[in-house]
Amino acid sequence: MAHLKNLKAIFFDLDGTLIDTAPDMIAVLTNIQTKEGQKPIPYEIARQYVSNGSAGLINLAFPHESQTKKEMLQERFLDLYEESVCIHSTLFPGLNLLLDNLDAKKIPWGIITNKPARMTIPLVQALGIGNRTKCVISGDTLRKRKPDPAPLRLASKKIGVAPKDSVYIGDAERDIEAGHNAGMQTIAVTYGYITENDDPTTWNADYIVDDSKRLARILLDGV
Repeated sequence: MAHLKNLKAIFFDLDGTLIDTAPDMIAVLTNIQTKEGQKPIPYEIARQYVSNGSAGLINLAFPHESQTKKEMLQERFLDLYEESVCIHSTLFPGLNLLLDNLDAKKIPWGIITNKPARMTIPLVQALGIGNRTKCVISGDTLRKRKPDPAPLRLASKKIGVAPKDSVYIGDAERDIEAGHNAGMQTIAVTYGYITENDDPTTWNADYIVDDSKRLARILLDGV
């Protein structure tokens, strides 16, 4: 396993990496399933799919519906979620203190997510980190999204730190692929939203971390 070195910037995926958004996203899914006359999917099962966004959750809950119906349900999901984006969502344990330490050390950090900006910006503002992060790249900032490296390269450019001196942290294979393709060091976190079919050991991340407090310690050792 590689060792993080010369870290001058840190970039986080959002859902399942920096912020635990599952409570609010699954509440919306449960609302929709109930109104559609379905028994809601158990929380622990639905939680595994939160990193796949609204489309992934709708596909999970309504696997046999037509694509047209799924798209309609996804739009309903997004509208409802936009109204309740930060009711129970929180930073994962230890990460608020990590951000405090990074700010004190003047180490810039950013957020790179496939989540649309209309949810991302209100969420980070509600949690009090919107004015602290040096950049937020949302899923609709560019035409290309992860696993394409373009959003990560844009983040590096905005912060002014070379990709090789940065690390990207995520809980999905597309995050690690994007990090590698952008030339960044990578950390896969398994405390996030990992499905039973995921195998982070095959993603070739530089680190695999199963606890957010341990992630904080590793990152502080690397800066």
